[in-house]
Amino acid sequence: MTDLTVITEDTIKQKIYIVRGQKVMLDHDLAELYEVETKQLKRQVRRNPERFPQDDFMFELTKDEYESLRSQFGTLKRGEHVKYLPMAFSEQGIAMLSSVLNSSRAIQVNIQIIRIFTRLRQLVIDNAELRLEIEEIKKRLDSHDKNFEVVFLYLDELSGRIPSIPEPVARKRIGYKPEE
Repeated sequence: MTDLTVITEDTIKQKIYIVRGQKVMLDHDLAELYEVETKQLKRQVRRNPERFPQDDFMFELTKDEYESLRSQFGTLKRGEHVKYLPMAFSEQGIAMLSSVLNSSRAIQVNIQIIRIFTRLRQLVIDNAELRLEIEEIKKRLDSHDKNFEVVFLYLDELSGRIPSIPEPVARKRIGYKPEE
């Protein structure tokens, strides 16, 4: 099918989806990368259920999730009927696949996929750190803005543009006081 050198990072990234809040790859995409039939991949997974705990390593898509992926991303060809809903594999599930498929191609493809998942995770971490730094800068700027407002108010008062305290008006004395 394809040589390992032909599998680019973009090819793999295009096959990573977010389902149920997790980055996953679908069974038919992985089977294509491993150069095995999808039914063989599923068979190996079903024969080794202890290696694929549900929900965090692998889960089967619901009909709604399947339809959503097909309509939103065009990942699944229209008119193609599947007997079983696709399986979605998380990063840990993909790592486990190389042990059940047991081919050098599966191992090499898994290494590439895991490296990409690691890079994606690092990008998310870097973006989160950057977002926190930006929020901190915004807070400091808000504080600086308030300080500048106070400084400009005092400068205006000192320059006489804004009378801060009205000039005292000569008042009539009240009460008994001897005149001097």
